[in-house]
Amino acid sequence: METFYLVGTMALVTFLIRYLLLPLSGRIELSGGLQRALRYVPPAVLTAIVVPFALIPDGRELQFSLSNPYLVGAGLTLAIGWLSRHLLLTIVGGMVCFWGWRAVLTLGWI
Repeated sequence: METFYLVGTMALVTFLIRYLLLPLSGRIELSGGLQRALRYVPPAVLTAIVVPFALIPDGRELQFSLSNPYLVGAGLTLAIGWLSRHLLLTIVGGMVCFWGWRAVLTLGWI
């Protein structure tokens, strides 16, 4: 029951923060510099979420090796996205690389 209250409260706070600022959205003019800076927020947040999972998959220590399928998958996904600039191809290609490398490690081929 405690989890229900926690999730409910978080949802309410998130909704209220956005709902209360919605009427101001048309009245506030942002400078060009601030608008350019705000374009970097989504990649920065995504990086902050993904990098710890790729580098510390067990939650205890850094794993910079080919036996870390998360790191290999993240690196190949980055390469696919950089070269193709196609979101769906990047997502599907990254998952295929991750699963494929994990299968290679599980089968003991490396």
